[in-house]
Amino acid sequence: MKVLVTGGAGFIGANFLLHSVPARRNAQFLNLDALTYAANPKSLAAIEDDARYRFERVDITDGEAVRQSVDAFDPDLIVHFAAESHVDRSILGPKQFVRTNIEGTFNLLEACRARPDRLFHHVSTDEVYGSLGDEGFFTEDTAYDPSSPYSASKAASDHLVRAYHRTYGMPVKITNCSNNYGPLQFPEKLVPLMILNAVEGKALPIYGTGLNVRDWLYVEDHCRAIWAVIDKGEVGETYNVGGHNENTNIDVVDTLCALVAEALGKEKDALLDLKTFVQDRPGHDHRYAIDASKIERECHWKPAESFETGMKKTVAWYLEHREWVHDVRSGDYKRWIEANYGAR
Repeated sequence: MKVLVTGGAGFIGANFLLHSVPARRNAQFLNLDALTYAANPKSLAAIEDDARYRFERVDITDGEAVRQSVDAFDPDLIVHFAAESHVDRSILGPKQFVRTNIEGTFNLLEACRARPDRLFHHVSTDEVYGSLGDEGFFTEDTAYDPSSPYSASKAASDHLVRAYHRTYGMPVKITNCSNNYGPLQFPEKLVPLMILNAVEGKALPIYGTGLNVRDWLYVEDHCRAIWAVIDKGEVGETYNVGGHNENTNIDVVDTLCALVAEALGKEKDALLDLKTFVQDRPGHDHRYAIDASKIERECHWKPAESFETGMKKTVAWYLEHREWVHDVRSGDYKRWIEANYGAR
């Protein structure tokens, strides 16, 4: 089997490849990634010498480059992670989110639809559903109601994928996941930002009152869920993937402070004093919560990590990989990318 992965140098994509290449010995993998600010090919050092893995620097907004790569590799399966994903950045500059998340997905669909047996697996987010009240859960039948340019662009890409299935008969599957966390996440996101700021004694910025609720999903559980849907899910269907771990942002920060304090022998209260409440962002959804019963029932998947075990593993990873953190934060890393892969 030939597997084309887009965005495989990013957070979830890299974890997916690190999980999949050793486990799927009968498969070849091609990773297409534009190497934007949040991607790091060094994350894939453990598999870069594997003869079944190959990397190409391709921006999915370049339709001709996408077509050439797809035609040359001729994949049986496409797993599409590549996306702009930071809500704050989408508020400040939505154009790139429209280009990458909508136009980029269109380019991939166009490149792939010539072969009718080729499966297109689209990785999306629960943010397309909008905001929940204090009760209830997102199901696969929940109406789309995106709040940010990011979630709107992902909603549009979901609709494109479904349209290509209904119009052209393209085999597709879609997963909408809750908030991922774990190793290799760029330090602009809540969990790694709080860990690293706590380690460095910096302020821990929390939007509004910190009472926004998210369902937290350990990234390796997500990677297993994607394969469960690929292997066992029905073509044309959507599957919600959640960790059964609803927690407020303030609870997440408190948990991380306690774990960092324990790991480094620091006073927990000293880290908790670093919490700083900042103005809430526009359109900040109150609560996300996933009903994952469909994927559990049809694909026999359940998360292996609890909130406590997943967060503990995540803190340990960031404390043990200071060099990776330095790389993705530094200008040296950007110069290394240009030296090895050329300027964008």
